Amino acid sequence: MSYTVADLIVDTVEAAGVKRVYGIPGDSLNGFTDVLRDHDSVTWQHVRHEEAAAFATSAEAAMTGQLAVCAGSCGPGNLHLVNGLYDAHRSRVPVLAIAAQIPGSLVGTNYFQETHPEGIFSECSSYCETINTVDQLPYVLDIAIRTAVEQSGVSVLVIPGELFLATIDRPDKVSRIRAADTMIRPRQESIRLAAARLNESKSVTILAGAGVQGAHDELIALADKLQAPIVHALRGKEFVEYDNPFDVGLTGLIGFSSGYRAIEHCDTLFMVGTDFPYQQFLPSDAHTIQLDIRGSQIGRRTRVDTALVGSAADTLPLITQLIDAGRDDGHLEKSVKHYKRNRKELDELASPSDVGDPIHPQYLTKLISDAASDDAVFIPDVGSPAVWAARYVTMNGKRRMIGSFSHGSMANALPQGIGVASACPGRQVIALSGDGGLAMLFGELLTLMQQKLPVKVVVYNNSSLNFVELEMKAAGFVNFGTELQNPDFAAVAEAIGMRGWRVTESDALPGTVDEFLAHDGPALLDVVTTRQELSIPPTITAAQAKGFALYALRTVMSGKGDELLDLAETNLFKRLF
Repeated sequence: MSYTVADLIVDTVEAAGVKRVYGIPGDSLNGFTDVLRDHDSVTWQHVRHEEAAAFATSAEAAMTGQLAVCAGSCGPGNLHLVNGLYDAHRSRVPVLAIAAQIPGSLVGTNYFQETHPEGIFSECSSYCETINTVDQLPYVLDIAIRTAVEQSGVSVLVIPGELFLATIDRPDKVSRIRAADTMIRPRQESIRLAAARLNESKSVTILAGAGVQGAHDELIALADKLQAPIVHALRGKEFVEYDNPFDVGLTGLIGFSSGYRAIEHCDTLFMVGTDFPYQQFLPSDAHTIQLDIRGSQIGRRTRVDTALVGSAADTLPLITQLIDAGRDDGHLEKSVKHYKRNRKELDELASPSDVGDPIHPQYLTKLISDAASDDAVFIPDVGSPAVWAARYVTMNGKRRMIGSFSHGSMANALPQGIGVASACPGRQVIALSGDGGLAMLFGELLTLMQQKLPVKVVVYNNSSLNFVELEMKAAGFVNFGTELQNPDFAAVAEAIGMRGWRVTESDALPGTVDEFLAHDGPALLDVVTTRQELSIPPTITAAQAKGFALYALRTVMSGKGDELLDLAETNLFKRLF
């Protein structure tokens, strides 16, 4: 039997550790999927939308740290991969995308389904090349995989459909490509300069992000030596929050005031492994030290006085050993005290609602967190589910939290749940879905059933694009275009063979959550939550206060006074007015 280009691709990704390929079949992919049909070790993971395939691939790569693969047929098929590949690229996870192309001899003729993927994918990839000849394939394939695993990014190979069927010499041994084991640290002089500045500082705050993965103990040891509070960015939550007496919470648009205060009141800010994007939450006059494994990221968000290029695990111990003992703990003590008060206020909001009222999303999220397994994987949709997950899901060092935290796309939770459940059978996977996000890729509930993936889907059903409404209110706009007419999501789940529950009263929620999480198989929990439950930002600007005042006036004038009365009962409105 002849050995083809498709055989070589599948054998090479298998050698790189790949177990499955996510996608939807199509004529230009037939040569590729036919090889997978009979392959022993690499399976085809069918989804209902290519966007979901790319999101699933992104989540698998995030969970495992290993290369994950998706594929799309020519034209519209691979175009659908774009959003999920953007997420993977911005999240810095290793992904290879196979973008099938129309017959190579017809490119440039405006042929049926013709696009130019190499241009489309260039912005959301570290490497993107078109394969034009059989001889080119082995080298370019190896380069694409090596780039993805070494740069933790996306590689895209554009391949005309007929090339998958072309014969090629079977190699004696295919490349076994894995990320190289490296140590990355600054020069000793740079480390000494950073340590000297930290020793001179009276009040140091650490802002830690996803780059501290694998360096939890090293981070805690440095904070202890510096007597410094640790603020975390959202992607750093799972790696920073647990077993951490120095943690003072989250900052940023969905953070809370203790994190903001610890940064605002420091004289030196040490940014560790974070590309935190919100400049308005960074100090304007503090000395800033930034440690990042990518030198190109340093100084993108704020002025940096001391730049350190290296990994957190390799660099932090070298700094810690140079920090003077006996530092004053005043800044830390004030920051931790403020955090404990802030945490108590947040926990008080996670309470049952009155009989007949919609359920507080804080209460729902805390119940889910408390009842979930010790190594559960939580995947919140962008928007209000991410807010509640950031504040009420408790991490412990074994749990994971994955989301579209850098790209910020709607509808990530369900398809990313597919990727995690596929890669990690046996782990509890909980998708915290907004009603708008779930509806956007609703068809992937069918994927859960077809692939028998026991993802637990929680729906925050507030009949609105809730976070968009908050943004409108803050800017002074009357809500428009954000209302959703939703079905009974539990009934829809039951109709496709899933187990579904719908809860409208708080007193029924604890028992239902336990039953839902214990179910053996995919399940959906539809919870009717309050629409006007607004999150409190870390600091309220004059512009936001003005925006809410304008919103209130415009709402009354537009005849939506009932909405304003509901809003007046929320914590944010009371704080503003």
